[in-house]
Amino acid sequence: MLMVKPPRGPVGGFVVSGEQMPKQKIVTLRKRADFVAARGGRKVNRPGFLLQARRNGLEEMRVGFTCSKKLGDAVRRNRAKRRLREIARLTLPKHGAPGFDYVLIGKKDTTAELPFETLRADLETALGEIGGGRQ
Repeated sequence: MLMVKPPRGPVGGFVVSGEQMPKQKIVTLRKRADFVAARGGRKVNRPGFLLQARRNGLEEMRVGFTCSKKLGDAVRRNRAKRRLREIARLTLPKHGAPGFDYVLIGKKDTTAELPFETLRADLETALGEIGGGRQ
């Protein structure tokens, strides 16, 4: 099996469609307590997802993803989560703030169906509305 690595920019960050991605580690939330804590923070509703954010008291930026069974079968939930992971990977290093936990919650019929660039633009504006993000 041939493994192809994505092109790297001059500093070591990934190049995506001609733009240099900042090299910053984003940790994935795994514990239920972190998701529950984020529920008590700020919220921004978008057509494709709900974004929850709160300060985590750490220096790292953390992100979690959730799609309930309301979205549909496993195929639809997995597609929605893949899209959420990718917009987070492309957007958070540039517009997110260190020291915050972000949780992206998928929505029925829209997360998997909206154009990708629309989802990405919605995440950028949502991060701006929440505050604490880099502009």
